[in-house]
Amino acid sequence: MINKLTPRLEDAFARVKDEDTVLIGGFGTAGIPEELIDGLIATGAKALTVVNNNAGSGDTGMAALLKAGRVRKIICSYPRQADSYVFDDLYRRGAIELELVPQGNLAERLRAAGAGIGAFFTPAGYGTELAKNTDGTPKEARVINGRGYVLEYPIHGDVALIKAEAGDRWGNLIYRKAARNFGPVMATAAKVTIASVYRVAELGELDPEHIVTPGIHVTHVVPMPRKVTRAGGF
Repeated sequence: MINKLTPRLEDAFARVKDEDTVLIGGFGTAGIPEELIDGLIATGAKALTVVNNNAGSGDTGMAALLKAGRVRKIICSYPRQADSYVFDDLYRRGAIELELVPQGNLAERLRAAGAGIGAFFTPAGYGTELAKNTDGTPKEARVINGRGYVLEYPIHGDVALIKAEAGDRWGNLIYRKAARNFGPVMATAAKVTIASVYRVAELGELDPEHIVTPGIHVTHVVPMPRKVTRAGGF
């Protein structure tokens, strides 16, 4: 019987190790799997490469992971905001490596990993500093039909941490509005996908037409209680 429900975080993170590449969902404050990030910190894994849209804010979630000193490199499209002081301090001290990726390229590099695409040409970044590798060497470029393109490679993850609205024991997931963001592509791009859900559905309860991430891409489903904000929202 297939049962991917994993109530204990330590069981879900049993395969996480030092130097893993960890894909973490979230866009701004939407869809950040904060409880799973806390679980990642608890593993003690270090020298991680983390892929996320942002580099964290305040001192929770991604910022807490960075503050714990577990991240060697971050790949993201939006590293700085008003309260990104944890990342700012690490970066200015040379304590963390940054690979800056245009947001569309980030999503496509993750999608390419899940789709088995070896590489792709994109116009985003062509002719800018983003058309260089992290060591300063130029990326392969090509002019196609009169327009410049840069060659980009997939981003494969050892582990993906994503947040969904609901899931069943087979691992099928549905999302809530903007909280969906990078979750679906990250789930396909990782060897192990850990998804937190607010509600566990019975088999057959989720409309197949509404399932965004099929269970074949999910390794663990971790039920989490929904947090209610002071304003009464979620």
